[in-house]
Amino acid sequence: MKSNPLKEQFNNRKVFITGHTGFKGSWLTLWLNELGAKVIGYSLPPEKSPNLFDLAKIDEDITHIEGDIRDYALLKSSIDVHQPDIVFHLAAQAIVFNGYSAPKETFDINSSGTVNVLEAIRTSSSVKAAVIVTTDKCYENKNWLWGYKESDHLGGHDPYSASKSMAELAVSAYRSAFFENGNPLAPKVASARAGNIIGGGDFSDFRIVPDCMKALLEEKNIQVRNPSSTRPWLYVLDALYGYLLLGANLLSGNSNKAEAWNFGPLENKGITVKEIVEESIRLFGKGSWDDVSQGQQAPKEMALLRLNWDKAAHSLGWNPALCWKGALAETASWYKSYGELTEGDRKKSAKDLCKRHISDFEKLKRTQ
Repeated sequence: MKSNPLKEQFNNRKVFITGHTGFKGSWLTLWLNELGAKVIGYSLPPEKSPNLFDLAKIDEDITHIEGDIRDYALLKSSIDVHQPDIVFHLAAQAIVFNGYSAPKETFDINSSGTVNVLEAIRTSSSVKAAVIVTTDKCYENKNWLWGYKESDHLGGHDPYSASKSMAELAVSAYRSAFFENGNPLAPKVASARAGNIIGGGDFSDFRIVPDCMKALLEEKNIQVRNPSSTRPWLYVLDALYGYLLLGANLLSGNSNKAEAWNFGPLENKGITVKEIVEESIRLFGKGSWDDVSQGQQAPKEMALLRLNWDKAAHSLGWNPALCWKGALAETASWYKSYGELTEGDRKKSAKDLCKRHISDFEKLKRTQ
């Protein structure tokens, strides 16, 4: 990458991000700030502390709106007032386990909330493009050894997966009914389906990599529910690079990019939870783990999940910069640096720490 096409496309652009207080949303907001974008964030406050949004003081550099995507009136008025060029929709109930304890809320947020975003885009006079972020779990679960393609059937055997599949169906319906009407000025809307995202600054519960990092920092045993499960682990900046690259293509008017896109890892085989846990321990140079899966009445999760991202490689020129070990090394590096800071220094340094990781990633992409 000789020049920076992302900066060329996003500099001085108005970018509206839902879910900007979440893990991925915080990283995306920071990166867009570095690209010179004018970011308007719309989200509920962070769910827990610590969180990357507060640690990196992200609200200081953007237009920050506290709002719920279930509140259509506020969402629409926020878009109408700020007149963004592009929308990145990341707001979601993002935890599979929470879908079992709060199924209606999960469907309301992930399905109906996405419809609200699409409707606000449909009635906007400014939005030229949108990237609707869903998940790799939107596919009908067949435990295939090969990766799911964008043309495979959607489905879901749990509330979270089904709610994301429904969001994908809504995107497809809106695109067919309203955005592919022969009007060259109609918004270009695409959906992005990424693998299990890992990176620094994620303090969520019921996610194995944050669970590993928090336990290792606190010198506790890591509690592992499903050590043999495999997932397409993907570095957060690799995923966000895909979202940004897709958004840049849509902003430039490429209507043939207004489709569904997979973003997955380099590995042809899935990496098990056990491998992730043991590599995390190796990177920290200490630690141990307990298998707590025996006898538990845990909700069902996919045992085997892989993604095929050939389409993104051929049509977007996207590929992951890091293998799973490289992604985990970057993740562990962030947490170790964070753990070495005093409580008073963490808020001063978290933003710089993230900016350094973004800068290093951009340098790595320029060499590819």
